[in-house]
Formats: sequence, C-alpha cells, structure tokens
Amino acid sequence: MITTLMEQQRSVTASSQSPRSPSSQPYLSVSVTDPVKLGNGVQAYVSYRVITRQTNLPEYQGPEKIVIRRYSDFIWLRDRLFEKYKGIFIPPLPEKSAVEKFRFSAEFIEMRRQALDIFVNRVASHHELQQSEDLRTFLQADEETMERLRSQETGIFKKKPSDFMQIFKDVQSKVSDVVLGKEKPVEESNPEYEKLKHYIFELENHLAEAQKHAYRLVKRHRELGQSLSDFGKAVKLLGACEGNSLGMAFSELGAKAETLSVKLQKEAHQILMNFEEPLKDYVRAVQSIKATIAERANAFRRHCELAETIKLKEINLNKLSLIRSDRVGEAEMEYNELKAESDEATQTFETIVRLMNEEIVCFQEQKTLDMGTAFHQFAKGQARLANGIADAWRSLLPKLESCSSS
Repeated sequence: MITTLMEQQRSVTASSQSPRSPSSQPYLSVSVTDPVKLGNGVQAYVSYRVITRQTNLPEYQGPEKIVIRRYSDFIWLRDRLFEKYKGIFIPPLPEKSAVEKFRFSAEFIEMRRQALDIFVNRVASHHELQQSEDLRTFLQADEETMERLRSQETGIFKKKPSDFMQIFKDVQSKVSDVVLGKEKPVEESNPEYEKLKHYIFELENHLAEAQKHAYRLVKRHRELGQSLSDFGKAVKLLGACEGNSLGMAFSELGAKAETLSVKLQKEAHQILMNFEEPLKDYVRAVQSIKATIAERANAFRRHCELAETIKLKEINLNKLSLIRSDRVGEAEMEYNELKAESDEATQTFETIVRLMNEEIVCFQEQKTLDMGTAFHQFAKGQARLANGIADAWRSLLPKLESCSSS
C-alpha cells in the first residue's frame, strides 16, 4: 500500500494525539486499508477495512476495532454530518467514478482508498465531529447494522449519491447566482463576509485550473516515458544488427532510454498521488465550504423572515388588545410560539457564523501546510528527475563521441 504525502501529514497529526498525550486531549486514529472488489457486473463494489487503532474516547470499546465498509457507507456518514453540523466544513469525499472501465483499476482504487482514509481522519480529528454518534456507529457497527441504517434513511439521506451530488451542484449554482448578482435575496450586508465569499469562489477556480494542468503534467510524463521505452527497444534492436562498437553504443543508449522510461513513469505516479490528487482534494474542500455558505445564507434568510413576521404579529396583537378582542389569547399564543421559533433561528444563524469563523482559520492554516508541502515536493521531484535524466545522457557521451570520431 502506497503512503502519500497527505497520509503522512495525517499521521503526523495523529501522532501528536498519541496515548502519551495529555488525557484531556481526545484523540482518535483511524486507517482505511485493504480494498477488495466484491460482486460482478453492475453489482460489483469495493469494500475496505476501517480500523480504529488508537483512542482515549470513552465511547469507543477496546484498543482496536475493525469493520468492513463500502463507499456508500462513507456517503452515509458524510450526509449525516452535513445535515447535523451546520457551520462546520464537512470534509469532502472523492467522486464516484462515472466511467465503468476505471472503477476497478488498481490506480483508481488506491486513489479512492487514500481519499477515504483522509476523509475519515479529518472527521475523527475534528474536535466536534469526533463526538458524533454517527461517526461512532460508522466505526463500530457491524455490516448488517450499517446496511439497515442506510436503507432506513429518509429525506435527503434516502437519495442516491448521484442525487446528493446534484443537490450539491444546485446549491453551488444558487450561491454563484447570489455572488454574481443574478438573484437578490435577503442577504448579509457584511463587507468581510462578502470578501470571504469572493475569495472562496476565486480559490476554487484557481485550484481547479492548477489541478487540470497538474494532470496534464502526469499525462506528459507518462507519454514521454512510453516514447522513451519504445525508442529504447528500437535502438537496442538497431544495435544488435551492428555488432561492433557502434552496436554496443546503440545497445547502451537503448538500455538507458528504457531505464529513464521507468523513472518517468514513477515520477508521473508521484505527481498524480502527491500533487494532482491533493489539488483535487482541495477543490472538493472548497466546494464543501460553498455548501456551508449556502446553509448560512438560508439560515440568515430564515432569521430575517421570522423577524419580519414577528413585527406584523406584534402589531396585530396590539390592535386586538386595544379593542379588547376575544382573540387576544389566541394571538398571544401564536406570537409566543413564533417568538420561540425566531429565537431558535437567530441562535442557529449565530452559531453558523461563529463556527464558520473558526473553521476558515483552521482551513487556511491547513491549506498553507498542505499546499506548501505538495508544491515543495513537486519541485524536488522535478529537480531530481531532471538531474537523473541529465546524468544518464551525460554518461553516454564518451562512447557516442568515440563512435562519431572514429
């Protein structure tokens, strides 16, 4: 199993929350391992071992727990958290592959395993999400219980992953319309918040563009590696025909080209897993933030609508009181019920604002660390590859020069 940069960063975070840490600091370390394809045809899917390795949380039984989970179980957990924890940026999940031939390729399965491991550890390391009953169920319940829970869900939870992604896209579209001024709903007049929204939308665009070109680099390395491999084979055959010093030089040139081909293919895989995939992960993370922005907008709209309705109810109640109407009691009851509902809506909105302010600070700090590491390692890998290629060709120059001068 490949250990990627993002997983290494996650293990560093987990190691800081080890059993040697102060007992007042809750920690929960989880691993997603051993993907196995089960079933055939359209019914085929991949299962994963999800291992809860270390924790001091009293809700978890025993030092280690192993359960079997499939992608739809992760979807279930993400949906539950999104519905219950308003204002928190719920970690993103990898997309469901729409291309059948790629669904069960070794590379796709490994990339998904990595992304699922990162997702569940982000949840487990979050100070509020780690207390979730749904996370505990996900990490401890047997497979039959999980299947029953998925089948019992109603409302948004009953929808298929593709349906949820469509809802997610609709939310993004609505938020985009608000930001671009296509709609004029009731919205916050907060310059700092408007600045944040603009930044998030710009960040998504720039990350997506960088990720697209990073994948082109992967393809370029793979294509060049394949071309060098083909060239190496052809030159070795040419060398076999010569059978003299020129033939030996050609054979060495072909062998060197094949060696460089392997280096390029390895570097392509490193770029894919440690550079392109982290960029894609952050595109998904920004989309999660945008969904929270939409939830905040809905909460603010609800808060304003109820505040306006209360004003009308209060005016009506005062009128009825002045004329000593027999409907005063009923009006007072309606007013009190609405006031309680309004207070709850206000508290919900204020909670979302508070949590978002905390979350964006954490997001920026983690993004700086992750992106800095990814770009640094990418540059190091490119320098190492360039030096290796230069050294390989340079080592052939004396023999080729002797052939050309003879």
